[in-house]
Amino acid sequence: MTTSTPLLYSDLIIGAAPPDRRRDTIEVLDPSSGELLHRVPDGTVGDGLAAVGAAAEAFGPWRATSPRERAEILRRCWELMTERKNEIATLISAENGKTLADAQGEVAYAAEFFRWYAEEAVRAVGQLGSSPGGANNIMVAYQPIGVAVLVTPWNFPAAMATRKIAPALAAGCPVVLKPAAETPLTSYLIARLCKEAGVPDGVINVVTTSRSGEVVRAMLHDPRVRALSFTGSTEVGRVLLREAADTVLKSSMELGGNAPFLVLDDAVPDEVVEGLMIAKMRNGGQACTAANRIYVHRSLVGEISRRLAARFAALAVGPGTDPASECGPLINDRAVDKVAALVDSAVAAGAKVLTGGERPERKGAFYTPTVLVDVPPRADIVREEIFGPVASIIAFDTDEEAVRAANDTHLGLAAYVYTSDLRRGLRIAGELEAGMVAVNRGLLSDPAAPFGGVKQSGLGREGGAEGMLEFMESKYIATSW
Repeated sequence: MTTSTPLLYSDLIIGAAPPDRRRDTIEVLDPSSGELLHRVPDGTVGDGLAAVGAAAEAFGPWRATSPRERAEILRRCWELMTERKNEIATLISAENGKTLADAQGEVAYAAEFFRWYAEEAVRAVGQLGSSPGGANNIMVAYQPIGVAVLVTPWNFPAAMATRKIAPALAAGCPVVLKPAAETPLTSYLIARLCKEAGVPDGVINVVTTSRSGEVVRAMLHDPRVRALSFTGSTEVGRVLLREAADTVLKSSMELGGNAPFLVLDDAVPDEVVEGLMIAKMRNGGQACTAANRIYVHRSLVGEISRRLAARFAALAVGPGTDPASECGPLINDRAVDKVAALVDSAVAAGAKVLTGGERPERKGAFYTPTVLVDVPPRADIVREEIFGPVASIIAFDTDEEAVRAANDTHLGLAAYVYTSDLRRGLRIAGELEAGMVAVNRGLLSDPAAPFGGVKQSGLGREGGAEGMLEFMESKYIATSW
């Protein structure tokens, strides 16, 4: 997309309702330049409830389809996303700012949820057994829970949508998707691809709004809604859980992270730096799984810091849609201000800047890739999620010290461990308070694996076999024969 492209307009997707273009709109901006890309509808409470109504009407027919029929539709969704991957990736780069390489990786990952749940849709087979006392037989059936409200963030607009839509549809549930106002275009495109693949009207509804709290609250209090799946900050997650409590909704929460990255004294520096480039710089550090606190054994701090600083300094910073860019902008100026404040605070507390540490003099929401060393363990940049291209390096002396520091947080989503001793790495992985741990890898997300955190990083799991069960109820039937 360029500024010479005529401004387009998307309509809310609510069942088969005709478009209404008389409503207010939300402007979608290019974070690389601040220029207008597109306009989308600014949905109201009435729109949200209409979407719930369309989903409720579609629930009966959709749940009545055979698992095989749902599976074939989901597989077609995967095929269409794969066929149009370049178009989707370009759209993601334009509205989100991430590099084309990052966006293409996201599209492949996002599409894979459709393929995985096309395979899982036919596997919710239930259980059959006998009661221990012999009084009756035990039958357990898995049934779709009903209308699900899905609330997704801006940092992975394709993957966060498909990671929720695919298991819900596989389970037999219709959905109302409320994407982030910053990056709604990808969600609209994916919903239309799903319709092209054969998803009936009303099964996927999309509502964009600038009044998220008001609209989502109304939907969660509608008795036709039976599930909530949210990805976003822990602070907003707490609010939504309180709202969901009023109607006792089944709630899945993928919340904030503060991922530790542990480099033990026997780690291989080349492997560590390669892993850090992935774990830290995916989407410019704007990921809940991003390495936030980098704990390096004191014997390796100098070497790792120098190598990482050299790699960061060499990154080409530019618009996400430019194929030459290796680090795009942050999502908006507010995000840049937050990152800059955290870096400045760390430096004031004694941290040293090896590279970066400034906002470049150019248009757009950019911040230079930054490496900090001698970061005080209690600095704000260690306690808070950075969500930007900043690596904070902290020295440690013993494994016990590193694990203790890594676990000293109310969050527990992801963690990373690098060592040449697999037994040692697995032992430490077991001691880390995180829902996911990568050992000698900088990337851990996989559609076939359960994604989620412990402590205040969330409830429930997405992906894997567990992901579909989040949209199902277990029904126990006692009988004798």
